[in-house]
Amino acid sequence: MPEGSTSLSLLKRVRERNPEAWDRLVFLYAPLVHHWCQSWGMQGADADDVRQEVFQAVSRHVEQFRRDRAGDSFRGWLRVIARRKFLDHCRRENVQPQAQGGSDANLLLQNIPDEVIRDDDDPPQQVQSLHHRALELVRSQFEEKTWQAFWRCAVEGQSPLEVGEAMHMSPAAVRKAKSRVLHRLKQELGELLG
Repeated sequence: MPEGSTSLSLLKRVRERNPEAWDRLVFLYAPLVHHWCQSWGMQGADADDVRQEVFQAVSRHVEQFRRDRAGDSFRGWLRVIARRKFLDHCRRENVQPQAQGGSDANLLLQNIPDEVIRDDDDPPQQVQSLHHRALELVRSQFEEKTWQAFWRCAVEGQSPLEVGEAMHMSPAAVRKAKSRVLHRLKQELGELLG
């Protein structure tokens, strides 16, 4: 990352049309969009096409994303776009989305307002996978010892005392390592992961 750009959030750099930032955004969210497509019954090339349409729409409209209300999130905004692109694809292909319960259930599915799509609708393993990809994006910015102290404490749930003893660090140094990584993660991706 170029000198001086570390304070810019990923979202800001995406809005400025930075290609590296765009690649990072796609790295973070493409697997989640793919998961949504699969959960809606799409497979193979159809899911790939919809995923591509989703990111084209994000590219055109990323300036419109705002977190004005409690509960607003980038993931929720992205999911609304993905759902619309999925339904557009179904209309173009004259395909009915998969729904249990026959045509009545299908009609209900298509009439669900976008506002009911919440972040907590995603399975925990998908959210955890998203967070792990986010961590991969910042890992190279830290020395291995700092990273290991953070990982053991924040991800594995070990206490700073346990980590410090195992790594020959003071508990304060472990807490500082954890804080540094979390601060960098928030600085880089806070608007996207919140």
